[in-house]
Amino acid sequence: MNESRSQTHEEALEQFILLWGEMASAWGINKTMAQIHALLYAESDPLDTDAIMDQLDISRGNANMNLRNLLQWQLIHKVHFKGNRKDFYTAEKDVWNIVSTIIRERQQREVAPIRQNLNKTLDLFEEKESLSEEEQNFRERIEKFTEFLEMFERFTEALLPYINKKNLKFLKHLVKLAEMKHSITGPKPDSSSPPQHHE
Repeated sequence: MNESRSQTHEEALEQFILLWGEMASAWGINKTMAQIHALLYAESDPLDTDAIMDQLDISRGNANMNLRNLLQWQLIHKVHFKGNRKDFYTAEKDVWNIVSTIIRERQQREVAPIRQNLNKTLDLFEEKESLSEEEQNFRERIEKFTEFLEMFERFTEALLPYINKKNLKFLKHLVKLAEMKHSITGPKPDSSSPPQHHE
């Protein structure tokens, strides 16, 4: 325990790191990588590898591997202090930049490759001169899925600039539009017509 911290601070830090680790699968990263990021995000001052290992009780190899991955994701930055040969690390503290980075990385690492591989699957059908009814139906299902992924990528690319610019007003407006409830039951009855009574 850091003697300069209160018990409350230590407990909050521990819970925050555990929570970030549990969220790792939603990010598409492993638990340790998420916990290192959480620790560096929570700390005001940069930490070296030894401090990270001690706080999270992980090996040097595990720490180094996940620090490299976090650097690649641009979620943390390396810091150098004059007269100290150790590498120190600090996390990106701007939540907007963090969210933008995670969305961009997940799209590039997961959505885009899936769409590309689905297109390769569609190419298999193009190589065949004629398709059976079942093959045609299967191809159409794949095409619909690729169309959805393409639209998702376009939506993400259109949304990222507003996240990067921290345009909260626009994003709130977008959420309100999405939450609006539209009638899907067709046109309302003509109010000028008298109600019909059945005997």
